[in-house]
Amino acid sequence: MTKQRKQRHWTAERIPDQTGRVFVVTGANSGLGLATTRALARRGGHVILAVRDEDKGRRAAAGITAEQPGAALEVRHLDLADLDSVRAFAEKLHADHARLDVLINNAGVMAPPRSLSAQGHELQFACNHLGHFALTGLLLDLLTAGHDPRVVTVSSVNHRKAYLRFDDLMGERGYSPMGFYNQSKFANAVFGRELHLRLTRAGSPVRSLLAHPGYTATNLQTSAPTGLWRIVFGRIGNPLLAQDPDRGALPQLYAATDPDAQGGQFIGPDGTAELRGVPTRVELAPAAADSETGRRLWELSEQLTDVRFAIPAGA
Repeated sequence: MTKQRKQRHWTAERIPDQTGRVFVVTGANSGLGLATTRALARRGGHVILAVRDEDKGRRAAAGITAEQPGAALEVRHLDLADLDSVRAFAEKLHADHARLDVLINNAGVMAPPRSLSAQGHELQFACNHLGHFALTGLLLDLLTAGHDPRVVTVSSVNHRKAYLRFDDLMGERGYSPMGFYNQSKFANAVFGRELHLRLTRAGSPVRSLLAHPGYTATNLQTSAPTGLWRIVFGRIGNPLLAQDPDRGALPQLYAATDPDAQGGQFIGPDGTAELRGVPTRVELAPAAADSETGRRLWELSEQLTDVRFAIPAGA
């Protein structure tokens, strides 16, 4: 069976045994994060649920434990829109764990009215990109000590509709909820690729992969503050077109666990327009693979987060 055929028929039942492996899943209390956590726990993984609302995280963990007695789960507070919270999370993880095998950058916010993070950055860019950039950099040493270590950053098919507004990243001169959501997903795609290039040049054992869930019914759409999006996605689109979170989580699960998944790959659904289906390798938008864009976003993200990645200089 060819690799492509194997990939096209990949399901959660194909996740290898994950006993002894340590995962961090951001946004693990609902939607794709919960589906990912449940699947990893089922295969023996030790999963750290990184969540903004610890009560919801504990309820999610209790639900998994009720289905899977003995599941190895931890619930820890993480507010990706607050860089102080990101640093506190990383410090506590270092205190309690000597290594981390997989970081799944899954959490996100979608289409709120314009608002700012604790550090004054546009909320979607702050939560969806800057928080994950900082978290990855702060945990890179633990990942380097891991077994088959991977970073999986979750983007969106919508990254193909976007670009980086370097002259107005924070939306001070103009803002649209979905436009800036798409920008944040574009930033995820650029970051995942740029991280792969830098790790590869340095000969690091850590692999960076990207994934996207296609069109999946999650609370991102139904909790979007903008009423139009709740109607279009939550009431109409989700019931008619979307796949469920267990299926939508397959690309990120494949990227996180399958032995054939390679650094730099982008995994998404195989169906029409990549909206539904089983995991397959898909392509980045050409603009997201632009080297100058990758360099500019990386340097800007370092400035905005004050996080520098401990990646040795490559040859």
